[in-house]
Amino acid sequence: MRHDPAAGALVVMLRGLRMYGMAQATADLTEQGAPAFEAAIPVIAQILKAELAEREVRSISYQTRTAKFPACKDLAGFDFSVAEINEAMVRQLHGGDFIDRADNVVLIGGPGTGTTHVATALAVHAIEHHRKKVRFWSTVDLVNAL
Repeated sequence: MRHDPAAGALVVMLRGLRMYGMAQATADLTEQGAPAFEAAIPVIAQILKAELAEREVRSISYQTRTAKFPACKDLAGFDFSVAEINEAMVRQLHGGDFIDRADNVVLIGGPGTGTTHVATALAVHAIEHHRKKVRFWSTVDLVNAL
């Protein structure tokens, strides 16, 4: 029985892509020690990495569209000196620890206070870095839906 770390990584990537038959075939070929397969491992690994990256990009794009943001924002474009928002608190929330604790965040403020910008930035960060599904609702839209 042979163990090749590169082939093991292929099996992990194939399972991550839900290609279970190919993962089993990879394990079998590794065990057999097929020289042609061993030579092809680096090329197959590159192809699988490209597929994983493409699926991740598509997933983030899809989740961002389905969130129905009024505009896609991040904290880099937010001017804390103009808004009456606690910058330290927003930066702490941006880290995403509240997601792991399943805490709610409610931003309250009138028009032009930056609540929509901050909410969108937090949600975009949750999609991109925590792989969470989000849905943006303005108060008016939520009340109308209810």
